Amino acid sequence: MPAEMDLTIPEDASEEEAAAIAAAVQSHLAAMAAAAAAADDNEATWPGEKWRFAGRVEQQGGRSVRVPDGAPTDAWSAAGRRDRF
Repeated sequence: MPAEMDLTIPEDASEEEAAAIAAAVQSHLAAMAAAAAAADDNEATWPGEKWRFAGRVEQQGGRSVRVPDGAPTDAWSAAGRRDRF
């Protein structure tokens, strides 16, 4: 994980756009932290979890989904993208 990051939000960005950028960056950093933690623990936790997550989506939404390997490992972030799976 980089020790220092430089993030610039365009000056003409609306509050909604700035919030979306911040949420995307937070999600990305959380995914990087989770990947680093899994690598430290030598556990591959998402492969099993993504199938459980797909089952939950099917139960709640009435349709089956295929969760891609690149999907966010954070349940809230993944849930926000379930319409794209």
